[in-house]
Order: sequence, then C-alpha cells, then structure tokens
Amino acid sequence: MGIYRDHVLPRIVNVACGLQEIEPLRDRTCAGLTGRVVEIGFGSGLNVPFYPTDLVSVSAVEPASLGWKLARERLAASSVEVIQSGLDGQRLPFEDNSFDSALSTWTLCTIPDVAAALTEVRRVLKPGGTFHFLEHGLAPDAGVQSWQHRLNPVQKTLFGGCHVNRKIDKLVRDAGFEIAELDRFYLAGSPKYSGAAYLGMAHAPHRG
Repeated sequence: MGIYRDHVLPRIVNVACGLQEIEPLRDRTCAGLTGRVVEIGFGSGLNVPFYPTDLVSVSAVEPASLGWKLARERLAASSVEVIQSGLDGQRLPFEDNSFDSALSTWTLCTIPDVAAALTEVRRVLKPGGTFHFLEHGLAPDAGVQSWQHRLNPVQKTLFGGCHVNRKIDKLVRDAGFEIAELDRFYLAGSPKYSGAAYLGMAHAPHRG
C-alpha cells in the first residue's frame, strides 16, 4: 500500500481532480481568498492557477512529496508565493490567528480526524477569517445515500481513505464555523455516489 499511496494515488488524483470541467468550480471556490492563506490538502497544486493574484502568500499543507513534483509547472507559472508548510492538516504548524483565509478542495473526505483538522483551521484563522471549501460528501437524496454507505468501504480502500458519505456542512458547523454561502449539487459526468458536491464559504467566529 505504501507504493500505491505514495506514488500511484497522487497521480490518479492529479488526473481525476484536474479535469477541465472542474476548473470553474475551483475558480468559484478560490474567489474571495485574501491576504495570507492556508491550504490544507494542496495535492498537486490544482488550485494554484485560480489563486487571486493579490494574495500575500499561500502556506500549503500536503503529505505526499510527489504532489510537489507534479505541481512544479503550476507553481512556476504563478505569481503567488506558495510555502511548503507541513504534512498533516490535523496538526497545523502555525500560531493562532495567523491567516486571513483557508482553502480546502477534496480534502475533508480523506483526513482521518476531520473534526480535528477543522478545529485546527479555525484556530489558525483570524476572527472573521474565511474558510473556502469544495468537497464531495453525503448526497441530499436517500437513494444515493444508501449506495454511498454501501460503497464507502471500497472507496476508502481504493482512494487512500476517501469517504463519500461525510456530511460536510455539518462538520464545518460543528467545528464552530458560520456558513455564509453553500451550494449543493451533483458534479456533471460523475457517478452520483461520488459526485455529491458541497461548495461554500464560512466565517471563523469572533472570539470574546
């Protein structure tokens, strides 16, 4: 599994999540990012072309070293400074209130302790900072949900722990975020069990 996880799976994800049809969704998700940004699950840098050009920097958290190699051309073509910054979204190596925005695309499905990761994102965001997310998860339809629960064990085995039945909006709210925007839809061209998408933006709570 080590060779598959470290050398094969990142290439599969790079292709599957790099489809041209997904690019407008990445553009929508990255719109409104400001200042200093932390991105969890940087992957192969598929969001890099869609970063607003006036960002101060992006601190990218990514466990797969191959992802950085696959991202080289995208990074070279971008004017935004991207800083390689840690391996684990569950334990972010940053001080409290460090970032203006956070970004996650097709990452919350895979992190083992997703609640811990979202708590960490909230911790490192400034009060009122924005969390932008594009994820797949539990479908709105009961019939699709039934298939998601059946196929989830296979999905986790084949795709590095990826879950198709996490309720993303609930996880975000349970971590203390206030969701300001949320769009639910099925990705065109994808099986419904894996293409139930959540695209949204949430605010970190003000403290005190």
